[in-house]
Amino acid sequence: MIQATTIQAPGLSGLDGIDHRFFTRRGGVSDGLYSSLNCGYGSGDSPDNVRENRRRAAESFAVGETDLLTLHQIHSTDVLTVADTRWTSPGAPKADGLVTDRPGVVLGVLAADCAPVLLADSGKGVIGACHAGWKGALGGVVEATISAMAKLGARREQIRVAIGPCIGRDSYEVGPEFPAPFLAQDPANDRFFRTAPRAGHFIFDLAGYLLGRIARTGATAHAPRHDTLGATEDFFSYRRNTLQGVRDYGRGLSAIALRS
Repeated sequence: MIQATTIQAPGLSGLDGIDHRFFTRRGGVSDGLYSSLNCGYGSGDSPDNVRENRRRAAESFAVGETDLLTLHQIHSTDVLTVADTRWTSPGAPKADGLVTDRPGVVLGVLAADCAPVLLADSGKGVIGACHAGWKGALGGVVEATISAMAKLGARREQIRVAIGPCIGRDSYEVGPEFPAPFLAQDPANDRFFRTAPRAGHFIFDLAGYLLGRIARTGATAHAPRHDTLGATEDFFSYRRNTLQGVRDYGRGLSAIALRS
């Protein structure tokens, strides 16, 4: 069996009591365009393959597949607090962020160009995870996750945030209508856009935008800058598949847990 490969974020590695993984697409059982560690039931992949992939991911945290919680992500700013309740996927609740102060549960988010964001206050034993595409980022999903962590006792200035693999600042071409809502929010956001080769289009730095917003919360953030579109062998990418005329795509998992 090929071992799943993961990326560790400098901002979270070494924190007492915190375990995290940004999984690549390697080390699963799916094949074809879902090869191989596709963890999203929302894809057209075999549910049995997805279940086994998720089991392998959960096993790396020393928990069962039912203790790996993900969401039916809807590009919202809704955040759920996890206590004793567990749910199954498919059938997960609709939201885009999770927080908990309970050991033994793994918080996961799925992505294929959107930014997976993992958060931790190791001193207070509070963790979070959220899915930040452009819409959620603009709406404040990361800030909403930080606020939900604070309600569990986390201190904003002690929260460490890692932005995982997402579409890179040299790859994310957007249309002419795109900068307007960001500039309406703050004219200084123009620094996250540059002119694209295609007339009337722009290149957007999603990770940079998120770093700027997180800095204003008092939390400390890092972004390793892995480009999901460019790194075909390592990451799933909705944009890459769309450009190639492929209608479906796999979903990569990013996850965090408190050690028991």
